[in-house]
Amino acid sequence: MTVATPSAQFALPLDQLRVGSRARIHGVDWSALEEGEACRLKHFGFDEGVTVEPLHQGPFGRDPLAVRVGRMTVAIRRTHARAIKVTLGA
Repeated sequence: MTVATPSAQFALPLDQLRVGSRARIHGVDWSALEEGEACRLKHFGFDEGVTVEPLHQGPFGRDPLAVRVGRMTVAIRRTHARAIKVTLGA
């Protein structure tokens, strides 16, 4: 039986976070990503506890999503952002 931590109850996918909001990565569902995509996100610094902030959404389907990860800005697809769970307040 898995017991949810209080912060896990309030975790939401990164693609649902409003532009300009800061959050902390609660976890990443690596199994939802292909191996190459997961590796790319790891290299960019997407890991538990890291502060993220969506900066801009693309014009068509809001894809790609520009995200500040720590001190770096990267562009990721919305489907990849959906695998990253965040909690508000950084």
